[in-house]
Amino acid sequence: MDYDAYRSYHAVNLDAQTSRASPVQLVLILMDGLLEEIARARGHIQARRYEQKATSLNRCIDMLNGLSSSLDTEGGSDVVNNLMRLYDYCAARLHAVGLKLDTAIIDEVTGLLATIRRGWLSVQEKR
Repeated sequence: MDYDAYRSYHAVNLDAQTSRASPVQLVLILMDGLLEEIARARGHIQARRYEQKATSLNRCIDMLNGLSSSLDTEGGSDVVNNLMRLYDYCAARLHAVGLKLDTAIIDEVTGLLATIRRGWLSVQEKR
């Protein structure tokens, strides 16, 4: 497969999606990308591609930091504060994966993020 062609297609598709997306849809797009990158990191660990694993985990942590920093903390909502703590917890757990190479931790984070994603989907459906 031509990886450069795939990346170009993916970038164009992502640009098209984000240009017309609502804030909730943008979060869902980022969550989908995050879950894909976590799966990629898991595959790198299993295949013992440690340099690629590190790159994938760094991308995941950057995405989690982006999700966390985009939260509106002005209102002091419990939901927002809990979500921020969950994002921070997931980032810390992924950092631990980089050291321990434990795919069970990746499964834990994937489960948490899938639950959060379902929550964002229900917010989108109510709009």
